[in-house]
Amino acid sequence: QVQLVESGGGLVQPGGSLRLSCAASGRIFRIYLMGWYRQAPGKQRELVASITASGTTTYSDSAKGRFTISSDNAKNTWYLQMDSLKPEDTANYSCNAGLKQDREEESAYHWGKGTLVTVSL
Repeated sequence: QVQLVESGGGLVQPGGSLRLSCAASGRIFRIYLMGWYRQAPGKQRELVASITASGTTTYSDSAKGRFTISSDNAKNTWYLQMDSLKPEDTANYSCNAGLKQDREEESAYHWGKGTLVTVSL
Protein backbone atom coordinates (compact mmCIF):
# COMPACT_ATOMS: atom_id res chain seq x y z
CA GLN A 1 0.00 0.00 0.00
CA VAL A 2 1.10 3.53 -0.79
CA GLN A 3 -0.28 6.64 0.84
CA LEU A 4 0.14 10.19 -0.38
CA VAL A 5 -0.84 12.87 2.10
CA GLU A 6 -1.01 16.55 1.25
CA SER A 7 -0.78 19.43 3.69
CA GLY A 8 -0.47 23.18 3.64
CA GLY A 9 -3.69 24.28 2.03
CA GLY A 10 -5.88 27.00 3.40
CA LEU A 11 -7.30 30.46 2.90
CA VAL A 12 -4.97 33.17 1.63
CA GLN A 13 -5.50 36.66 0.29
CA PRO A 14 -4.70 37.53 -3.32
CA GLY A 15 -0.99 38.17 -3.68
CA GLY A 16 -0.18 35.87 -0.79
CA SER A 17 1.79 32.65 -0.64
CA LEU A 18 1.26 29.06 0.42
CA ARG A 19 3.52 26.06 0.50
CA LEU A 20 1.97 22.67 -0.11
CA SER A 21 3.66 19.43 0.91
CA CYS A 22 3.06 15.87 -0.20
CA ALA A 23 4.48 12.98 1.78
CA ALA A 24 4.50 9.48 0.32
CA SER A 25 4.70 6.45 2.57
CA GLY A 26 4.22 2.73 2.46
CA ARG A 27 5.82 0.11 0.28
CA ILE A 28 7.88 2.21 -2.14
CA PHE A 29 10.85 1.01 -4.11
CA ARG A 30 11.45 4.19 -6.09
CA ILE A 31 9.56 7.32 -7.07
CA TYR A 32 10.21 8.46 -10.62
CA LEU A 33 7.84 11.36 -11.08
CA MET A 34 6.12 13.69 -8.63
CA GLY A 35 3.42 16.14 -9.48
CA TRP A 36 0.76 18.54 -8.38
CA TYR A 37 -2.66 18.75 -10.01
CA ARG A 38 -5.61 20.96 -9.22
CA GLN A 39 -9.31 20.90 -9.85
CA ALA A 40 -11.51 23.94 -9.48
CA PRO A 41 -15.29 23.60 -9.08
CA GLY A 42 -16.89 22.79 -12.41
CA LYS A 43 -13.55 22.39 -14.18
CA GLN A 44 -11.34 19.56 -15.33
CA ARG A 45 -8.36 18.49 -13.28
CA GLU A 46 -5.19 20.04 -14.64
CA LEU A 47 -1.48 19.55 -14.14
CA VAL A 48 0.13 22.39 -12.23
CA ALA A 49 3.74 21.22 -11.99
CA SER A 50 5.81 18.07 -12.01
CA ILE A 51 9.36 17.08 -11.14
CA THR A 52 11.32 13.97 -11.98
CA ALA A 53 13.58 12.19 -9.54
CA SER A 54 16.53 13.77 -11.34
CA GLY A 55 15.08 17.25 -10.89
CA THR A 56 13.59 18.10 -14.26
CA THR A 57 10.57 20.33 -13.77
CA THR A 58 7.50 21.12 -15.84
CA TYR A 59 4.96 23.87 -15.20
CA SER A 60 1.61 24.82 -16.60
CA ASP A 61 1.45 28.23 -18.23
CA SER A 62 -0.56 29.57 -15.30
CA ALA A 63 2.06 28.35 -12.79
CA LYS A 64 5.18 29.54 -14.57
CA GLY A 65 6.93 32.35 -12.74
CA ARG A 66 4.71 32.06 -9.66
CA PHE A 67 4.91 28.45 -8.46
CA THR A 68 7.97 26.35 -7.71
CA ILE A 69 8.00 22.59 -7.33
CA SER A 70 10.78 20.90 -5.38
CA SER A 71 11.42 17.56 -3.79
CA ASP A 72 13.32 15.85 -1.01
CA ASN A 73 13.83 12.42 -2.51
CA ALA A 74 15.33 10.98 0.68
CA LYS A 75 12.08 11.78 2.48
CA ASN A 76 9.73 10.87 -0.40
CA THR A 77 8.30 14.34 -0.04
CA TRP A 78 7.70 17.08 -2.54
CA TYR A 79 6.51 20.65 -2.31
CA LEU A 80 4.71 23.33 -4.23
CA GLN A 81 5.63 26.88 -3.30
CA MET A 82 2.88 29.13 -4.56
CA ASP A 83 3.50 32.87 -4.67
CA SER A 84 1.48 35.78 -6.02
CA LEU A 85 -1.68 33.77 -5.64
CA LYS A 86 -4.77 34.80 -7.56
CA PRO A 87 -8.45 34.03 -6.97
CA GLU A 88 -8.37 31.80 -10.05
CA ASP A 89 -5.85 29.57 -8.26
CA THR A 90 -8.64 28.47 -5.92
CA ALA A 91 -8.95 24.71 -6.26
CA ASN A 92 -8.40 21.36 -4.63
CA TYR A 93 -4.73 20.52 -5.07
CA SER A 94 -3.77 16.86 -5.28
CA CYS A 95 -0.35 15.31 -5.44
CA ASN A 96 0.53 12.46 -7.73
CA ALA A 97 3.45 10.09 -7.94
CA GLY A 98 4.68 7.66 -10.54
CA LEU A 99 6.50 4.94 -8.65
CA LYS A 100 7.42 1.31 -8.32
CA GLN A 101 6.57 -0.60 -5.18
CA ASP A 102 9.05 -3.32 -6.05
CA ARG A 103 12.03 -3.58 -8.39
CA GLU A 104 10.24 -6.17 -10.52
CA GLU A 105 6.88 -4.41 -10.74
CA GLU A 106 5.66 -1.99 -13.35
CA SER A 107 5.46 1.61 -12.26
CA ALA A 108 2.03 2.98 -11.42
CA TYR A 109 0.49 6.31 -10.50
CA HIS A 110 -0.83 7.04 -7.03
CA TRP A 111 -2.88 9.98 -5.82
CA GLY A 112 -3.41 11.90 -2.64
CA LYS A 113 -6.88 13.04 -1.59
CA GLY A 114 -6.07 16.71 -1.95
CA THR A 115 -5.88 19.89 0.03
CA LEU A 116 -8.10 22.89 -0.57
CA VAL A 117 -6.58 26.22 -1.50
CA THR A 118 -8.84 29.25 -1.40
CA VAL A 119 -7.61 32.62 -2.58
CA SER A 120 -9.98 35.34 -1.49
CA LEU A 121 -10.23 38.61 0.38
